[in-house]
Amino acid sequence: MRLVMFGAPGAGKGTQAKRLSEHLGVPHISTGDMLRENIEQRTELGRAARSYMDRGELVPDDIINGMVRVRLEESDCEHGFILDGYPRTIPQAEALDRMLGEMGIELDAVFDLEVPDEEIVRRLSGRRVCRQCGASYHVVFNPPKQPGVCDVCGGQLYQREDDTEEAVLNRIAVYKRKTKPLLEYYTRRGLMRTVDGTGSIDEIFGRLLGLLPGGK
Repeated sequence: MRLVMFGAPGAGKGTQAKRLSEHLGVPHISTGDMLRENIEQRTELGRAARSYMDRGELVPDDIINGMVRVRLEESDCEHGFILDGYPRTIPQAEALDRMLGEMGIELDAVFDLEVPDEEIVRRLSGRRVCRQCGASYHVVFNPPKQPGVCDVCGGQLYQREDDTEEAVLNRIAVYKRKTKPLLEYYTRRGLMRTVDGTGSIDEIFGRLLGLLPGGK
């Protein structure tokens, strides 16, 4: 099973991608993680990416595409994969099509987790992170035992700048603007599956399973 996961920040696509990965027995490929690993391992592509990041520039598509190609050719992707965070643009989607075509395989489905803006704001604006150990909490869903204090190390909890309501709304707007062409691209190809991303993790996972090709 070869899948792509879309969803705005806070929609829960990473959580659901991991669960699908375990259920299907295929790797969950997060391009953010992949980029960090290449940089840490000082691969040729990682060094190239780092040179752009050090200058505060976006990593070019050809480098990202190259990393994805190398990852998809690894043996654990033989029976499928779940892409999370890629593609982000139409040129990347077209590059993915070419890669898969050269490998003699195709995507099975593309999922888009839809969550109302107000719910995403509620999820992200309530997040608090420990300054000392990085542990994450939520004032409603996963509060610390003592307000403002980390359960793990006793460090101070704070709200990240990009988790304020204004910042979250801006992140949602940017995501929608950049992703709309991709959703249309995959809709035209008959691959798009829109999923209600509200409710419990189990409820959302059940909806995803019900939309898998072949009912897997």
